[in-house]
Order: sequence, then C-alpha cells, then structure tokens
Amino acid sequence: MNTLIDPHGRRFSYLRLSITDVCNYRCQYCLPEGYKKTGHTQFLSADEIENLVTGLAGLGLWKVRLTGGEPTIRKDFAEIAARISAIPGIRRIATTTNGYRLAENADLWRKAGISAINVSVDSLDQERFAKITGQDHLSQVLGGIRAAQQAGFEHIKVNTVLLRDINDHELPAFLEWIRTEDLSIRFIELMETGTNQAYFERHHIRGDEIRDRLLALGWSNLPREEGAGPAQEFEHPDYRGRIGIIAPYSKDFCNTCNRLRVTATGNLRLCLFGNGGHDLRHLLQHRTQCEELQQTIADLLIQKAPTHLLHFHQTGATPHLAAMGG
Repeated sequence: MNTLIDPHGRRFSYLRLSITDVCNYRCQYCLPEGYKKTGHTQFLSADEIENLVTGLAGLGLWKVRLTGGEPTIRKDFAEIAARISAIPGIRRIATTTNGYRLAENADLWRKAGISAINVSVDSLDQERFAKITGQDHLSQVLGGIRAAQQAGFEHIKVNTVLLRDINDHELPAFLEWIRTEDLSIRFIELMETGTNQAYFERHHIRGDEIRDRLLALGWSNLPREEGAGPAQEFEHPDYRGRIGIIAPYSKDFCNTCNRLRVTATGNLRLCLFGNGGHDLRHLLQHRTQCEELQQTIADLLIQKAPTHLLHFHQTGATPHLAAMGG
C-alpha cells in the first residue's frame, strides 16, 4: 500500500528530482543574467540517486521526472535514467529539457528507459525564441522534438511559459502546429519567484484567460489521468494534439498535488514554494539506510501545508525555477 500520504489525504506517486541547477540558457523569466555558480556544491551522485529512488519506490512512488537546471548537462544523465529504470516499482521515467542536446541523443535516452519528455519552447518565432531564452536554438530544439518522435517516446510535451505582451498572441501558431502533430502543448502560467518580481508584474497572464479562449474555440476539458502532473488537459476533434494549462494561481490548484521534490543536493522540498528543505543526503550513502530514509520521508510529510501562498506573493525559498526544476 502507498504510505506516502499527507494529513490532507493526498497520495504521492511522483518525484521531481533535480540532478543539477546548472543551465546553459538565459531565460528572461528565470535566469536573465545566466547561471552563476554559488560555491563548490557537489550534486547527488548516481549511487545516491539510486538509493533515494529505491526508498521511495518501496513506499509506492512509481514515476520519476529528472529536472534541473538543464538535466542533460550532466555527463551521466543516461546512466542515471538507466539505473532508475531498473528499480522495482518504477513504471515511468520522464525528463524536462530545453532540448539543445535532444536531436543527437533521443535514441540513447529512450533506450535508457525515459519514455516521457517535456521540451521547452517559449515561442515559434526564431527571433522571439532567441530573445526569451538567450539562445538562437529554435530550429535545433524543433529538430530534437522530431528526433524524439522517431525514437518512440510515448509522451512528448512542449512547455511554453505564458508571457503577456511577449508570446501570448502566438496561441494560433501553437494550435496550428498540433493540428496534425501528436504533441501536447503545456501552457504554464508565469510564477513569481525570489528574483523575478518586476518581470512577473509586467508579464503575468492568468492561465484562465487561455482556458477561456480555448473553450470559445471548441476545445473541451479532459478528465485527469492517474499519476498526471498539474495540467488541465483539453482536446478538440479537429486537432491531433492536445493542450494542457498549468495554472498555479487558479482555485484549488494544490488539491491534486501528487509530487515530492528533491533538489540536486538532496534536500526534500514539500512544496516548490515552501520556506525550506529537509536534508536527506546523509540517508543516501548506503542501501542499509533504506528503512530509515523511508520513515524520515513519511514523518516529514506530516508537515506538508495544504497550499502554497503565491497569491500573497510569498514565494518561499525558491530564488528561480532553475534551482528546483519547476
């Protein structure tokens, strides 16, 4: 039986695991000045990651998403995925990437056990993409998505952060893209963090606005699937692809939370926008620590709050999304 249950009755089957906070992009809403190293931090090793996921799998967790920063920067990225895929109880490994290495590695990563991939594409216009991300990589990233389709990934999603007066007018272009493509576009509401307050105030657009536009165009809401992330999904009979909206400022957003988060240095974060983490690294050194690790995590879940406090501009200990993988 799944024992990862918090006091609010939510079950946790899904781990978002950051394996690095390094990123090679300079996205306006996250790292506009680029990644800056802060000390000599050593990220979790492949052995520590395997011990962590083994312990969580023993408590019923079955889905792992590798995030960053940009997770594929790690040279042992494929090895980490392969080791996780061999852990009993793990049924799905996913990753979120900016896609800059996807074209040449899609087959390798699929063979390593990754079956679901989210690729960030904040604009379909080359100049605008470069302006948002700091990298002129749009054609490279789109080529990576095509390579992922050919490699046989079961789930391919495109992450697009909604930015008022920057890309919110591109909805027709994104819809036209998925008219014949088996892709799911995830429109993500811009979230306030510790370092982007002014940018947030200028460019935040509520996900509800996009939802209303979709409904007016004949799109219909789909029921939530087991183990799904936080997106509200939509389909349309004239389109092969789907749309998802991740709207953390919407009512009751946290009610369906099923995700635990662990940072690249081994801190358990009970909420992306919580006020701190709980160090697990000392419990990841030996397989004999598995029971102690499991009990510690189960005990910490008692502290999980019912909701984040983003509505009150309380962004917690997350300075930017690259620090936690979103």
